Amino acid sequence: MILQSIILIAGLLLLVKGADWLVDGASVLAKKYKVSDLAIGLTIVAFGTSAPELVVNSVASSGGYPDIVFGNVIGSNNFNLFVILGIAGLITPLSVQSSSVWKEIPFSFLAAIILLLMANNYFSGTETSLSLIEGFALLVCFAAFLYYVFTQLKSEPPNQEIEQKVYSNLKIWVLIFGGLAGLVLGGKLVVDNAVAIANSLGVSEKIIGLTIIAAGTSLPELATSVVASMKKNNDIAIGNIIGSNIFNIFLILGVSSIINPLTYQLSFNTDIYLLLGGTLFLFIAMFTGKRKSLDRWEAAILLFTYLGYTTYLVSMEL
Repeated sequence: MILQSIILIAGLLLLVKGADWLVDGASVLAKKYKVSDLAIGLTIVAFGTSAPELVVNSVASSGGYPDIVFGNVIGSNNFNLFVILGIAGLITPLSVQSSSVWKEIPFSFLAAIILLLMANNYFSGTETSLSLIEGFALLVCFAAFLYYVFTQLKSEPPNQEIEQKVYSNLKIWVLIFGGLAGLVLGGKLVVDNAVAIANSLGVSEKIIGLTIIAAGTSLPELATSVVASMKKNNDIAIGNIIGSNIFNIFLILGVSSIINPLTYQLSFNTDIYLLLGGTLFLFIAMFTGKRKSLDRWEAAILLFTYLGYTTYLVSMEL
């Protein structure tokens, strides 16, 4: 099991580094073609930080591990919301744009509601699962979100130009394909060894997905939001999390259920309720204390709520 743990950690490092290379190469490529910084942030960076979840879930879905698929997405979303925003908000209070308060946070809440209804089959009335058709429906929702993002771009003021990296075409494509290779290999290592560790410890795949894999695949979001918070770039810090949570449900679960229909355990409902409660708390936090801001005490509530819930989850398994 020690060897499997080492390989699991190596897989997580490959996921993080692969996402970093992919974002770096794609961003420079986009810059060469005069794509705006905002467009890059809302598309390439958002996709790049969600790429580990996409790869891990694609591998897990094709291998027939639905608990890891749901555990990774729901767990990553909770980790993003409670831990990453909690840490970023403790570093500095996070001011939020009006569009995030009134559109993006509610959009994230709606995504979780749609997942809850689809997974519990309120629409079809058959067994609890995500079917092929529901997977396509999630992708349609994702397309609607992308449409919203690009309509927002037209109304956004021009971003201040940042220092641009200059790479040769060869280096750009080496970074992009090297990043993709790292993601694929890292995802395979993470899933295979996480399942092996769960089996040897007698811990459910659900718990492994909700904790170790979810935290590991959220490392790119953690790094991005913490650095953004330290640099007082609040829009990136909070926008990265909200956008990633929407990506995870609509895109990643959509793709995963198209690869293989996913049987859903009703016990995941509790984790979705936690996600809904946290998202609602974030919305309410915009109107308490300093308006349109996540204050430090509110960030602390998010962080300690997650720590308490995770402790409860693990204690129930032991």
